[in-house]
Amino acid sequence: MERFYSQSTGCIYLSGLHAKMPNDAVPITQERFLAVIGDPKPGKDRSHDVDGLPILIDSAPATEFELIASARRWRDEQLMATQWLVDRDRDEEAASVPLTLTTDDFHDLLDYRQELRDWPMTSGFPKETSRPLAPDWLAQTLSGA
Repeated sequence: MERFYSQSTGCIYLSGLHAKMPNDAVPITQERFLAVIGDPKPGKDRSHDVDGLPILIDSAPATEFELIASARRWRDEQLMATQWLVDRDRDEEAASVPLTLTTDDFHDLLDYRQELRDWPMTSGFPKETSRPLAPDWLAQTLSGA
């Protein structure tokens, strides 16, 4: 089966399967299909060459709004991912059972969570390099959850 690509629809069509194809459908090689549609490189967007075939171009840089939204999503994910540790420690304390976290670790966790909340108000926000750093022990604790 020969593979065709339509710039107007952005879709692939197969001869023998699709009886009707758009007028702008042109043959596309297996190599181009895989590179551009099947497994495009990260940070690339699909565009078209003069023949109407798909090509990859560099993605436009993220807007300030997109960077802020992404940073806030990451921050919110970190808060959600650590909430259970706070809840568990407080439940253990209320139940007068041995605490899983040390007092120092619990305070480090609370400090980290506060830094996450304060991060949008810092001068480095939303740069990834300015993200609050989690306590060293946290990644291992979260992966073993």
